[in-house]
Amino acid sequence: MKTLLDFVPILLFFAAYKLHAVFGVSSEEAIYFATPILMGATVLQMVIVYAMDRKLTGMQKTVLVMILVFGGITLALHDKRFIMWKPSVLYAGMSIALAVSIWGMRKNFLKNMLGSQLELPDSVWHRLNIAWVVYAALMAVANGYVVLYFSEQAWADFKIWGYVFPLAFLVGQGLYIAPHIQADEAAEKESAP
Repeated sequence: MKTLLDFVPILLFFAAYKLHAVFGVSSEEAIYFATPILMGATVLQMVIVYAMDRKLTGMQKTVLVMILVFGGITLALHDKRFIMWKPSVLYAGMSIALAVSIWGMRKNFLKNMLGSQLELPDSVWHRLNIAWVVYAALMAVANGYVVLYFSEQAWADFKIWGYVFPLAFLVGQGLYIAPHIQADEAAEKESAP
């Protein structure tokens, strides 16, 4: 249920963006119509998650703050260039931050964020961090390429259908870490009295 809940705000955002005409909103204003829907849906999503778990993870808090801050900036600036370049800036920032943490500071940010929820060997955490560095860099470049060489509508379609990339990446990660999780669970069962 929680996994499905993760996708509701973004699905509502894209539905509002695509169905803007139904609500009497021009195509030029569609993004500004859909942005507060994303912000409100994300707040509601976090309220539901908090009600279920009595806590929000660091990642959930980060996502909430980013959506509210960047959504607010989007509405305040009313500049489509900001909206279209924002994913490239965020992905590039994520890639750089993860690279600096692992190679500059010798710390694994992913393990620090998710280690309490997922027990994995350090070598697996290291490979996951590197995979995220590469993935985020590639997504920054892909978004930038579409912004530079395609229309706004093509960019919007890329953002909608581009959610295949993170889903495929997350499934790939799941497949990669699954044997390590099973190995940990088997070791725990063997050591249990």
